[in-house]
Amino acid sequence: MDFLKVLAPNIHWALRLSLAATFVYHGVGKFPIEGPAMGLPTAVVWAVALGEIAAGLMLIAGAFGKEMLTRLAGLIVVVIMIGAIVLVHAKNGFNVGHGGMEFQLLMIAVGLYFASKGNDV
Repeated sequence: MDFLKVLAPNIHWALRLSLAATFVYHGVGKFPIEGPAMGLPTAVVWAVALGEIAAGLMLIAGAFGKEMLTRLAGLIVVVIMIGAIVLVHAKNGFNVGHGGMEFQLLMIAVGLYFASKGNDV
């Protein structure tokens, strides 16, 4: 159990880096944006892509001092994932293997964690 006590002050990096990498990866993957996608207008696709990239980068930058960046990134994650569930995943149920919302719910929980805790992790 001593190992877990030593790990505890830095374990936020596992959540922070995995969520940041996922968001940056999916944001960058939407480019080039040439028109509507996923049933969304082009302007919304741009907003989602830029929001994903910004949230990922803010999660990393926020760890180095600006707590507001961490909190704002968490909120952006929550908003984007709620949109993803409502517009795409809810109709497919829970199972991620069938396009469901399982993964998005996990990202909402992690986003809420960072939004509420900031850098006090």
